[in-house]
Order: sequence, then C-alpha cells, then structure tokens
Amino acid sequence: MTATLIWTLVVLVAIGLYLSWTAGRLDRLHARIDAARAALDAQLLRRASVAQELATSKVLDPAASIVLYEAAHAARQAEEEQREVAESDLSQALRAVFEDARQLDVVREAPGGDAAARELTEAVRRVPMARRFHNDAVGAVRRLRQHRKVRWFRLAGHAPFPLAFEMDDEPPPALADRAA
Repeated sequence: MTATLIWTLVVLVAIGLYLSWTAGRLDRLHARIDAARAALDAQLLRRASVAQELATSKVLDPAASIVLYEAAHAARQAEEEQREVAESDLSQALRAVFEDARQLDVVREAPGGDAAARELTEAVRRVPMARRFHNDAVGAVRRLRQHRKVRWFRLAGHAPFPLAFEMDDEPPPALADRAA
C-alpha cells in the first residue's frame, strides 16, 4: 500500500514537472513572438521612414514621389487591422517606383543619394527577414498549442492565439540585386 502511494506521488510529481516545463517553454515562445514582433515593427517603420524621406527629397520625379509618399505615410499611420495591407501597398509602390534600375541610379547621383539608396536597400532587405523570424516564432507557438496536453491543462493561460504577419514584401528588383 505504501509503495503504491509513493509511486503514485512520484508519477504525479513527474507529470507536474513536465507540465510546468511545457508551460515555461510556451511562455518563452510567447516572449520570443513579442520580441520578433517588436523587431518587425521597427524594420517596417524604418522602411516607411526611409521611403518617405526619399519621396520628399525631390530626387524622384513628382509622380513617383507622390506614390511613394502616400504609400509610406499610409503604412506609418495604419491601424493594426490594416497594417498588413498598408505595408503590402508600400512594397508595391517601391516596386513601381524602382521598377527601372535607372531610377536608383538617379537617386545615387543626387547629393547624399548614395547613402539614401544604401539605407533604402538595407531597409527593404531586412523586412522579409524580420517577418520570417516573427512568423517562425508564431509557427512554433501554434504547433505547441495544438498538443492535447496544452489544451487540456490550459497551459497557454489567457494568451491570445498568435497570428502570422502576412504581407507582400517582395523587394524591387533594382534593390534586391544590389542587396545580394
């Protein structure tokens, strides 16, 4: 009788430790999502700021400046629900403006244009990486939260189910070629 009770307690303690470890892992993954989202937000803001600065620099032709400025402004001011669409629109505007590689050469020829082109290239290159890191973290949490033990014992607590950030982040060919 005593041996059975001891083994039962040992098994219950082992299960409790395992569930505690799983809950801790889930918490760390949620923290990783928060950090990745902050990094993604910073990269998106940087890209929009650089695009907006370039649009107001009078280096581009007026039509391209207006298109780029409006898309960058919309991306910076977008509410959370509309953020993915606004960022996709900025990506499309960047591709439209820099569809021709000569447009980037025009930017580079302007005073301070070489630094602006380099900064835009880096910003455009970093957005897909930051989004990939964020979405990888979201995928890891989703896979763990689908396990029965997590659902049955409510190990996720009241944390909202994480959502991936889906947007069009294809860089303009002129900027992608220079980033490689």
